[in-house]
Amino acid sequence: MHSADDGAFEGIGAEIDPDAVVWVRGVDYVAGWREAREAAAELEAALKAAGVETDGGAVAQSRADGSGAVRLLWDVATVRAVARALVGRSE
Repeated sequence: MHSADDGAFEGIGAEIDPDAVVWVRGVDYVAGWREAREAAAELEAALKAAGVETDGGAVAQSRADGSGAVRLLWDVATVRAVARALVGRSE
């Protein structure tokens, strides 16, 4: 179980208004969010291994159907560094 103090829910709520979302009974939003959180961590670890430092801007979310999604909130320099890493060139 996570608590508000362990950083597990960092970034949640700042960009989402819970009252603006329709919550469907029986949809496991937390499982999708957890999967997205793990995927975001994997992405950031892979980029770090490739020499690209991110600012932690891969944000886990749940979609309306409960599936996970990762939204990238990177600054322009990070996006360009990722693009260069993907095509195998450096500046």
